[in-house]
Amino acid sequence: MGLRGGKLERKSKASQEIPSSSMADIAFLLLIFFMVSTVFQKDRDREIEWAQAEATEKIDQKQKNIQNIWIETNGDVFINDQPLPMEEVSDLIRPMYASNRELVVSIRSDRDAPYRYIDAVQQELVSAGLLRVVFATELEQDMTRERR
Repeated sequence: MGLRGGKLERKSKASQEIPSSSMADIAFLLLIFFMVSTVFQKDRDREIEWAQAEATEKIDQKQKNIQNIWIETNGDVFINDQPLPMEEVSDLIRPMYASNRELVVSIRSDRDAPYRYIDAVQQELVSAGLLRVVFATELEQDMTRERR
């Protein structure tokens, strides 16, 4: 520091630009952090007896466009692993279908589930305006396992 007119003067001045030499390192660390901390939601498989089918078709949709609805023998309905009253199925599906017109609902019911429960879910889907509904079968499950 030198004296100039009786005042102290700094030799170095603060830089006006942001140092960018470590920006790539910071971006890489943030990328790793988000990759490690991200949790992907996956539907739990329910222990059900699948319905038999002589023939089936593979659903040609991305997984994000398929919504699974599970119906158990006692009439319990599960969507995204959450129990849901049968009367609220259309209230949940309607906004999903409004935001994604390629949505396909896959009804996955136990072989021994009374048809009145399956029909009630179908009626809820009709009232939601859904156009594409499929029924999951044992043959479809075998095909899916072979692809993996």
